[in-house]
Amino acid sequence: MRIEHLALWTDDLERARRFYEAHFGARAGALYRNPHTEFRSYFLTFASGARLELMQRPDVAPRAHDDGRETLGLAHFAVSLGSERIVDETTASLRAAGVSVVSEPRRTGDGYYESVVLDPDGNRIELTA
Repeated sequence: MRIEHLALWTDDLERARRFYEAHFGARAGALYRNPHTEFRSYFLTFASGARLELMQRPDVAPRAHDDGRETLGLAHFAVSLGSERIVDETTASLRAAGVSVVSEPRRTGDGYYESVVLDPDGNRIELTA
């Protein structure tokens, strides 16, 4: 078994697509539209083959807490960048681009070297070595 893809709701589909393309090298497939439900989505594919679906529909409720606090549900997803140096460089690059860094690069108790950033919708992304 493997996870086929992860899906995220967004209130700005194009902003989210541009974020993952610019900062993580994702490649978006064709825009999917369902005119009856007003659902729209992109499947993004990363170099490793991992996929992320970005979804938008006007009736989806906003996040209950949009202040950086943890909420129930998906806590984060992690992307392995390959080395501590790349974690440091990517964290610095994202910060310079205005991306919120909520946890600086560090070694965690479970042995990861990681930082945590927020995507434009407040989803936590762990950058790991």
